[in-house]
Amino acid sequence: MTDPNQTTPSDNGGQDEHERLNEHLERAADEQFQRQMQQAAALLTGGNGKDAIPLLERCFALRPNDVNVLLNLGGAYILAGRHHRAVPVLERASRIAPENPSVWSNLAAAYLGKLVTSNQTGQDQALIAYQRVIDLDAAYPNVHYNMGLIYIDRRDWHAAYDAFTRALEHNPYDQDAQNMRRRVDEIRRQPPNPANN
Repeated sequence: MTDPNQTTPSDNGGQDEHERLNEHLERAADEQFQRQMQQAAALLTGGNGKDAIPLLERCFALRPNDVNVLLNLGGAYILAGRHHRAVPVLERASRIAPENPSVWSNLAAAYLGKLVTSNQTGQDQALIAYQRVIDLDAAYPNVHYNMGLIYIDRRDWHAAYDAFTRALEHNPYDQDAQNMRRRVDEIRRQPPNPANN
């Protein structure tokens, strides 16, 4: 009499075939994911966020908690001028990787949008996110400079001067920061104009 719980060779062969098929499908999906990430990265490097978005949205559908996917998708939205779409993606990344300064730097850019059309709330959120970057990595590129630009927009000349000074402490050869600090210093040293009162 045969044991009904015993696996017959033909049953085991079917199970092995099923496992091999699943492994093959997983490898194929992973290869497709990697290809799409590489294609998107090349587009982003070329400044083409718009064409990278569909690739990255497919990658996001496959791996919604992958920080690299979230960073690249958020960056693509920013490059394409879709800052409002970048915010929830990068906020998600900030919850998953709160110690990653790149996440916070990109989130600041998303909050801010275009400086010329930014509002007080977006600027406040951007400054908070930039401060988080500084807390994690004080020498992170362009953070102090970008904060200086926000302070210029607000006509807070002393804060702008301080921000550009900090930018130069981390990169003394930053010609843009030198020029901006010099201009801001000239403005902040001017006597108050009584006509502005």
